Amino acid sequence: MATINTNAGAMVALQNLNQTNRDMEQVQSRINTGLAVASAKDNGGVYAIAQKMRSDVNGYAAVGNSLDLAASTTDVALAAGEAIGDILIEMKEKALAASDSSLDTASRTALNEDFKALRDQITTIVDNAEFNGTNLINGSVTSISALANADGSNTITISDQNFSLGGGSVTVAATASFASAGDASTLVGTIETSLDNLNASLAKLGTASSSLEIHKGFVGKLSDALEKGIGNLVDADLAKESARLQSLQVKQQLGVQALSIANSAPSTILGYFR
Repeated sequence: MATINTNAGAMVALQNLNQTNRDMEQVQSRINTGLAVASAKDNGGVYAIAQKMRSDVNGYAAVGNSLDLAASTTDVALAAGEAIGDILIEMKEKALAASDSSLDTASRTALNEDFKALRDQITTIVDNAEFNGTNLINGSVTSISALANADGSNTITISDQNFSLGGGSVTVAATASFASAGDASTLVGTIETSLDNLNASLAKLGTASSSLEIHKGFVGKLSDALEKGIGNLVDADLAKESARLQSLQVKQQLGVQALSIANSAPSTILGYFR
């Protein structure tokens, strides 16, 4: 039937052309963003999964920062403990020399002055072994914690080790000195005990520092795996999209041509009235 009121061919051609244009907008969006799923309207389920994984990736970034902070605090404590160990060894040497009963008073006094200077240096080291406001060896805290997972439900705890004079590890008193060979001999035993305690505490700190480093490496690998998974879910295959774009461009041109032909169909009706 020939009619000028309804052009079914033009309507079909227009619907197809509009669909082609929508497909081209989608392809152009993927090329511009590099994402096949850029919003929930592209694919709600995949978008939700990707957003959860992105949240985990950001969470692991915070975990990494927390682990770095705890590791730095622990490493400062380790460095201070090792320095204190070296000082205790020197103090033992001074006390052992002073325990010689044949030593004259002037020499023992000189050794005692060296001993006290070394003793006071321990206090200076302990007071300054601080990172980001936290001191792990002066008894000011009982422990520190680092985040271990993306939702903060697990932590890694590092216990403090008190290296202060007269504290739990270093049993040498803050006023320790010697005036006689007997005093010096007693201090030798005290220093040896302190060294044993200190070495045991340093071993604990070293193990904790190693655990933090191992876990940070694991968190980094886990974060990388999540990012790769996100890419697999939402990234666009640009080679495929490029080929699809060229196909749609040709299809669009043909659609315009088909619509033009359909629109010109009613004009043939004029031939009936010549």
